[in-house]
Amino acid sequence: MAESEAVDFSGYERIKAARRGRVLTLSLSNPGKLNAVDAVMHRELSRIFLDAADDPASDIIVLTGEGAHFSAGGDLNWMKQGFEEGTKGPDAAEAKRIVFSLLDLEKPIIAKVAGPAIGLGATIALFCDVIFAAETARFADPHVRAGIVAGDGGAIIWPQLIGYARAKEYLMTGDAISGAEAARIGLVNYAVPEDELDARVDAFADKLAGGAQMAIRYSKVSANIGLKQLAHSILDTSVGYEMVTFTTDDHREAVRSFLEKRQPRFTGK
Repeated sequence: MAESEAVDFSGYERIKAARRGRVLTLSLSNPGKLNAVDAVMHRELSRIFLDAADDPASDIIVLTGEGAHFSAGGDLNWMKQGFEEGTKGPDAAEAKRIVFSLLDLEKPIIAKVAGPAIGLGATIALFCDVIFAAETARFADPHVRAGIVAGDGGAIIWPQLIGYARAKEYLMTGDAISGAEAARIGLVNYAVPEDELDARVDAFADKLAGGAQMAIRYSKVSANIGLKQLAHSILDTSVGYEMVTFTTDDHREAVRSFLEKRQPRFTGK
């Protein structure tokens, strides 16, 4: 495969691409903000998996975060700017494209989670096909602590991985769990010592890259059919509820209290 045929990812500001043979690694990158999702990254996440699907120079995708974190989820300063300017939160069409482009990606995608995967960061990692985490990594979907609904996909994927009772507990509390506990309950595939994470992911990516690509891809596609149907039946509603809660007083209070480093005072409004 000629190098000139590869998709050029250099135009992305918040996502970095690196190649190792037929393995393409995409790294979420927001330096100094724990790879939090701001407006730029949110827009880029809605396009990156479409470009990865069209890239003729790769067969396997690895999704990770730059440095010691996967992603801290939505940037609270971006949220604060949103309600101060009178917007209703992140673009709903972008939010849906992120999930559906991940599910439509036929190439296997492996999540490599070295540190915290929070909120949308957790959602994106959990929608990957195989998830490797450091034992000390953390997973949480604390949308409720920001006064908003877990509408960007968490309400879809958490119940499918760990069952409804456990999923509702974590979605309603926003509590975090370690990589080791996530593997124990089936939220992720593997939890490994942090210093072994890169080697384990590389070995698994190489195993898939050495396999029959058409058979592997269409096995993934077949397994994803039910999940895609579920996403189509849930995502419009959950994103809609999330957009409503972006306009509430409780959301504003949650964001302001976090940035001011104090306990929130929720009023139910």
